[in-house]
Amino acid sequence: MRPFHLAFPVRNLDAAKVFYFEVLGCKPGREIAGHWFDFDLFGHQMSAHLQTDAPQPHQMLGEVAGDCVPIPHFGVVLDIETFDKLADRLARNPDTDWILRPKKRMRGEPGEQVTMFVRDPSGNALEFKGFAEQASLFAM
Repeated sequence: MRPFHLAFPVRNLDAAKVFYFEVLGCKPGREIAGHWFDFDLFGHQMSAHLQTDAPQPHQMLGEVAGDCVPIPHFGVVLDIETFDKLADRLARNPDTDWILRPKKRMRGEPGEQVTMFVRDPSGNALEFKGFAEQASLFAM
């Protein structure tokens, strides 16, 4: 699978760097100080762009398997071991802004998965999910 690229707004670059580099453990990439920075989110190129006047992201809610989830959101599909390590890392951080704590959903159904949602310091919603088998990603 080819990596994707996503550029998104943040209201504070320093707070975003702490979240993405220290809390999530992402590797930094290129940067133009005071404007934007790139980082590696599990192999995908992300670009956080400073928008000090960006409004708090308006998030509608969608229902997925009985859970209300924020729309829009972005994130990464991980293997279960990486998901569990990230979930533990986030659980140890008292500042994690949980939307949905780690849980298994769609038990016994095609597409059974573990999932969790958090917000970054600018209010952007992120979902991390994991599948025991990658082939289950698009199972119907």
